Amino acid sequence: MGLEQRDAVIIGGGQAGLATAYELRARGVDCFALEAHPRIGDQWRRRWDTLRLFTPARLDGLPGSRFPAAEMTFPTKDQMADYLEAYAAEHSLPVRTGTRVLAMRRLDDGYVVETSSGAFAAGQVVIATGYDSPRIPDFARRLPSNIRQLHAIDYRNPSQLTGDVLVVGAGTSGVEIAVEAARGGHGTILAGRATGEVPGAFYSFGGRIFWFYANRVATMRTPIGRKMRPLILHHGAPLIRLKMADAVRAGVERRPRVIDVKDGVVTFHDGKTASPDTVVWCTGFKRDYSWVEFEIATYDGYPMHTDGVVDGEQGLYFVGLPFQTRLASALIGGVGEDAASVAQVIARRLTKSRAPVAVPA
Repeated sequence: MGLEQRDAVIIGGGQAGLATAYELRARGVDCFALEAHPRIGDQWRRRWDTLRLFTPARLDGLPGSRFPAAEMTFPTKDQMADYLEAYAAEHSLPVRTGTRVLAMRRLDDGYVVETSSGAFAAGQVVIATGYDSPRIPDFARRLPSNIRQLHAIDYRNPSQLTGDVLVVGAGTSGVEIAVEAARGGHGTILAGRATGEVPGAFYSFGGRIFWFYANRVATMRTPIGRKMRPLILHHGAPLIRLKMADAVRAGVERRPRVIDVKDGVVTFHDGKTASPDTVVWCTGFKRDYSWVEFEIATYDGYPMHTDGVVDGEQGLYFVGLPFQTRLASALIGGVGEDAASVAQVIARRLTKSRAPVAVPA
């Protein structure tokens, strides 16, 4: 049996994959997206119970769509999941759910994608998988078994927490979980470097100032954006909705980063110590491209690319990388611009490859 052929295959059916499918279909490209979860939006449904987007609904729409909520409200994770599912249905986007990608290899002038539902061939492949697996520091292994440990991806609600809680990682997830733990009656420490905060004034005029900054100022085309990018990639995005002052008001104790663990005692950079009963690791995720059976050039853990077009490849792309082209790249409403840029390159390459070759008279 031959391989099923498509012009393009999108690996990932979250917001980045759906936006890419929309933009490719708008340009007449025959494509489909592969989604490992049983339902579109499941990657949001499995997050913690009280999670809300940190951008308002007016900034959370995908291409060709508005988010169905009051403009300045912050959607819940279930509203986001349902929106993605409805978005795919509204635009008749070709998404194959329950299809996990196992491997990808080169074939002639294209690629073969091996999945749990068979193999597909395409000249153009877009990787839109988001984050892959939790990043947990090596010293976590030195914590005794009586201290409960979980990563933010496995956190659902305070019922999972016991006793005094240490939240490691002071980005958006860390702050929100620490606040929830403190409000639930747990003595709570939040440890880690501050990631900075978006000034409240940036949300003036319905968030338009922030959106202009995230899309037109903090970009790879400006000195301030190029300086900001490594900070975002390695220390986390700035707090937008919830602020560090909110954590302090909730009773959360702030500490600098953890530097050592010994005999159940955690030591912080300032020399102070703590003996938590529960540790929640809000330390981010690592990207795993081990399923790609050829080398993708990387720098500092991220694929090397130009506006999502992978360097040295004729048909491989990324959409949804943090700070792919600008601060807004990793935001729901910002992924569409990157998807459109990549789709335009794909459509242009396909048109060129199909153009008839002129034969000299």
